[in-house]
Amino acid sequence: MDFLRPASWEEALAAKAEHPTAVPLAGGTDVMVEINFDHRRPEYLLDLNRVGELAEWEAAADTVRLGAAVPYTKIMENLRAELPGLALASHTVASPQIRNRGGVGGNLGTASPAGDAHPALLAAGAEVEAESVRGSRRIPIDAFYTGVKRNALEPDELIRAVHIKKADGPQQFSKVGTRNAMVIAVCAFGLALHPETRTVRTGIGSAAPTPVRAKTAEEFLNAALDEGGFWENGKIITPSVARQFAELCAAACNPIDDVRGTASYRRHAIGVLARRTLTWTWETYRGTRRTTKGAA
Repeated sequence: MDFLRPASWEEALAAKAEHPTAVPLAGGTDVMVEINFDHRRPEYLLDLNRVGELAEWEAAADTVRLGAAVPYTKIMENLRAELPGLALASHTVASPQIRNRGGVGGNLGTASPAGDAHPALLAAGAEVEAESVRGSRRIPIDAFYTGVKRNALEPDELIRAVHIKKADGPQQFSKVGTRNAMVIAVCAFGLALHPETRTVRTGIGSAAPTPVRAKTAEEFLNAALDEGGFWENGKIITPSVARQFAELCAAACNPIDDVRGTASYRRHAIGVLARRTLTWTWETYRGTRRTTKGAA
């Protein structure tokens, strides 16, 4: 195994172009586990830790450009207001040591359906900035996951950053596991309210071959909220609407039985998480509306 250690982004792109099979290494929290257990033996490791810009972020007026190697700890500490769903997901990632090293770029690169960042990124409608010596492009998060631990990157491309719109409404993330830390999710669910567009987006993890959205559930809820005037009147969502939304979210899953849980349990748990997160986010939205009206 050869170890490549570029000193700049340009050197990293050149190395990836010359060695397309090289496996990028930043936090190493996923890659090193596979190597240590001899599940993976790449010919080249491409160490990106000297490329400082990957650990930086920039907040513009409406979006955050998050470097691929920004640690989860930094997201929790600095971007809680702008990216609340991702900050909540970051809290659930393993231990403090892992959160200090791991980043969103690693989750995206390995594309494991159990990655904690995926539901939040799907719910927020993120875009992945990929680059090679041939140029740069942005990949919508909906088109990024192409199969079990496969993504839309070309062999010579690296993830440079993730572009995420700042939250314009409440967001939530919840996952089921045997304990709160040091655990791979049995299943996970993310939800984001987007009051500016009067829409809701979801993200489901560890309950299908890839991270997925519950699009039918979103369409149902968007229509129900619109027809009932919920965005304007701030009424409590009726139990029947919440129940139907949860059932549609569970139906969006395509899980398997494994050592962490059965397929039927995962479907049930996603339904429970969907109903709970919808209740939490909508109550927060209602509280925000009351506060805004009171201030006016």
